[in-house]
Amino acid sequence: MNILVVGGGGREHALIRKIKENPSVKNIYALPGNGGIAADAECVPIGAKDIPAIVEFAQTHAIDFAVVAPDDPLVLGAVDALNAIGIDCFGPTADAAVIEGSKVFSKTLMSRYGIPTAAHRVFDDAKEAKAYVETLGAPVVIKADGLALGKGVIIARTKDEAFEAIRSMMEEKIFGDSGSRVVIEEFLTGPEVSVLAFTDGQTMIPMVSSMDHKKIGDGDVGPNTGGMGAVAPNPFYTDAIAAQCMDDIFLLTMHAMNAENRTFRGCLYFGLMLTEKGPKVIEYNCRFGDPEAQVVLPLLESDLLDIMMHTARGTLADADVRFSGDSACCVILASNGYPGAYDTGFDISIPADILAGASAQVYAAGVRREGDRLLTAGGRVLGVTAVASSLPEAVEKAYEAAGRIHFENAYYRTDIGAKAVAEGGAR
Repeated sequence: MNILVVGGGGREHALIRKIKENPSVKNIYALPGNGGIAADAECVPIGAKDIPAIVEFAQTHAIDFAVVAPDDPLVLGAVDALNAIGIDCFGPTADAAVIEGSKVFSKTLMSRYGIPTAAHRVFDDAKEAKAYVETLGAPVVIKADGLALGKGVIIARTKDEAFEAIRSMMEEKIFGDSGSRVVIEEFLTGPEVSVLAFTDGQTMIPMVSSMDHKKIGDGDVGPNTGGMGAVAPNPFYTDAIAAQCMDDIFLLTMHAMNAENRTFRGCLYFGLMLTEKGPKVIEYNCRFGDPEAQVVLPLLESDLLDIMMHTARGTLADADVRFSGDSACCVILASNGYPGAYDTGFDISIPADILAGASAQVYAAGVRREGDRLLTAGGRVLGVTAVASSLPEAVEKAYEAAGRIHFENAYYRTDIGAKAVAEGGAR
């Protein structure tokens, strides 16, 4: 089979590694891929949002199945365009991807169908938004309506921080049109959990839970990033909570989307907060999380491509979906200065045994290749994932491998998994 994977980051590298395990795969094309992904797939310099070029490539290269991984092309209708030329895809159509593409849509959906989430209001006028904050007080959460590279959510600890967030989003347009409308919602407290789930609109199969680490600094301080690391499973997510989420959130969301004539087929990401009043939805994503995919997929024991094909064809109930009882930890190696300004173009040195996957998996995110050299080319550069029988051991192995990988200007958090281990993640 000829497989096309749209995207070019660490998530896509993790997906490609798992897809390669299927013996029927002949060629994998990554559009655009990156210098590290080139070791596992043929990279083609077509941007993930260039849908006409993606469709033309698929037509001329006899693509049998496509995986559209990032949010932007999903929201823009890449799956719709590929389906229109007869190519099955893993990923939602544009009318379903709106669950991530618009915070206003997702909040309205949750309110309409009784899915637990934070109390909120929507504003398209900055003056009215500021007046609401004046009466509400702080802390408060400000969210840009549209996609913003995972950075469109600001937790304002003071009213002044909230006013600044509204000004930057709605008046300065730091996220473009994505910030023309904002959602202002109550600040929830409790452990955060990420749950990815396969769904074809009729069947919902949650994957192993995980814990992302969004803040740039140790101790969860500093600005939000695309994610500085993750662990799986999340020890705060007990069997009892999982059963509650299945009934009150996961299945309810699937049925709600069906009722809206927006049947979702693909990977639906649930960002949850375990509050004193029960689990609540913080956000939905219409695709695999990054870096959550880098800790969840290595624990998948069954065939990912087979699951994806069943999902796309509406037969997920017939798929074999099994995860191991092990634990995983992913540490992100970033360029110092990220998520602000940073330099790139530095040589990356990875020991041969780590490259071979002996002690860890290395997923390439912001990487380019010049001949035999790998060079840094982004804010988040590499994801280093280790799997072990217990979470403390997985954390130790991931940091041991990360410490042996070198490039100038490298930065990583030193406390990925610390909260989870303290909670009792010793399995």
